[in-house]
Amino acid sequence: MAAGGRGAPPEWRGKKPGTGMEPLPSAARPFELVPRPAGGDSPAGVLVLHGLTGTPHSVRSWGEYLGAAGLAVSCPLLPGHGTHWRDLATTGWGDWYRAVDDAFAELAARRAPVFVMGLSMGGTLALRLAEERGGELAGVVTVNPALDTSRRGARLVPYAARVLPSVRASPLGGRLWGPKYSDIKAPGVQDVGYERLSLRAFASMGELCAVTLPDLHRVACPVLTFRSVTDHVVGPSSGRLLLAGVTGAPVTEQLLLDSYHVATLDNDKERVFAGSLDFVRRHTTAQHLSPTRHVCGRSAEGTVPIVARID
Repeated sequence: MAAGGRGAPPEWRGKKPGTGMEPLPSAARPFELVPRPAGGDSPAGVLVLHGLTGTPHSVRSWGEYLGAAGLAVSCPLLPGHGTHWRDLATTGWGDWYRAVDDAFAELAARRAPVFVMGLSMGGTLALRLAEERGGELAGVVTVNPALDTSRRGARLVPYAARVLPSVRASPLGGRLWGPKYSDIKAPGVQDVGYERLSLRAFASMGELCAVTLPDLHRVACPVLTFRSVTDHVVGPSSGRLLLAGVTGAPVTEQLLLDSYHVATLDNDKERVFAGSLDFVRRHTTAQHLSPTRHVCGRSAEGTVPIVARID
């Protein structure tokens, strides 16, 4: 299995610390995991997406777990991320979506089923791709996707962005790539990303939610969504909207009882990983999976609550 760095930012050696141009840590860089095909058949592909202000660090273990099971995995770094929050301010949801669509097209060119999975805004982008690409997707897996635009103050963000470029995304402060606040329950675990949030970018994410929500009925592939019962970033209303909106395909929601927003790095990550792999296996023909590859990590034990299933 070979790992690559398609879309990685240039090396920034010699730059002054604190300028936002520190080298991106290896765990936060984009990656590809391409297993050798068994018997000439291309393995199923998985496109894994990080969220707003984040990096592939938040979903790397997820992608590596799926790659170890014999799947072809691609995780791009979304435009405006991995450099400085001011770069994020120059991008919008259209830029992020185009990068996702390009990465999907590259995986789909292998002529094997492709699943799209995402955390937070990455899950929203995955749903938008399913709306636009229709039956081209084999399935979608989301973890705490953002869909609700009716939260208090959300409508004021575009106006506030005109006078306030950014707000502190990290209540505890910290360096750009160093220890910072993350909505993670597991002790000692931190995400990697910007400590400041561009309000212009945040407003654009709201626009993404606004166009994605009314088109959920266009999703034609199976959907598996994981929702943390306690999430300090995305409220439970987004989960309810997803279940009610996807009417043209089966959708299942599984509750995560011991994780906060960044569940792919939290206590329930093994449930997310194993559940995602099981979802791929159930919706992929046998010839596109490698039965001889070892799956890293222990399998989830116990029963994950399933609160809704729409067929």
